[in-house]
Amino acid sequence: MNTLQKSLFVGLSFLTLSSHAALFDDTEARKKILDVQTEAQAGHDAQAAEIEGLKKRVTIQSRGLLDMQNEIELLVQEVAQLRGRLEVANHALETAEQRQKDLYADTDARIRRLEGGESTEAGVEQPTEPMDETEEAKAYKVAYDFSQEAKHKEAFAAFDAFLKEYPDSKLVPDALYGLGYSQFALRSYKSSIVSQEKLLGSYPDNAKVPNAMYSIANSQIQLGQVENAKKMLRDLIAKHPDAGVIPNAKKRLKVLETIK
Repeated sequence: MNTLQKSLFVGLSFLTLSSHAALFDDTEARKKILDVQTEAQAGHDAQAAEIEGLKKRVTIQSRGLLDMQNEIELLVQEVAQLRGRLEVANHALETAEQRQKDLYADTDARIRRLEGGESTEAGVEQPTEPMDETEEAKAYKVAYDFSQEAKHKEAFAAFDAFLKEYPDSKLVPDALYGLGYSQFALRSYKSSIVSQEKLLGSYPDNAKVPNAMYSIANSQIQLGQVENAKKMLRDLIAKHPDAGVIPNAKKRLKVLETIK
């Protein structure tokens, strides 16, 4: 092979190798481009899916907020309606309470007129047990003196304090009666009944029992419970015919019998 042929052969070989190299480089480049495009498309698809998910969540939340707003508006309307009903109910209650007070006042006034204006309650008397100079006795006397001076709020507080401080005292029945009397004077008639009933239940044989029964009847009258008051007075007269309050109890029962 001459020099020219060798040169041509070498040239052709070089061209062939260059073509193969170029072809190889082009394939790799296209593969990389495809890989990049595939990755970019995957990222794009993922972002699109995420955006779509966000849109759905926003839509759902928007609907939820709208539903919540509608519910709030309904609740506001219901509250307004309930307030209106409550105002009507309060007005009706106030009217009923006023009518009841008027009825109590009318009943008490009629009784007072028929009895000549006498007091409806037996006052606090000296204790049924002898007094001594102990702190216990002094505490009771403070309450008793308040009651005698018609300082009923102070008497109530003092009798209440005595009962808490000396629950086992022999003066408890007297203090219970004094407490009930103070409550009656302060127009706490239901509370007065509770105090006097406690005396009846815990000390049924105490000398204060007739006064307590009479006091209960008077509270029942003030509460418009005329039939209950009649029954209490009848029981008082039957069980304690010689008690000091019996003349007043009989007079009061007689007056109540005329009230229809």
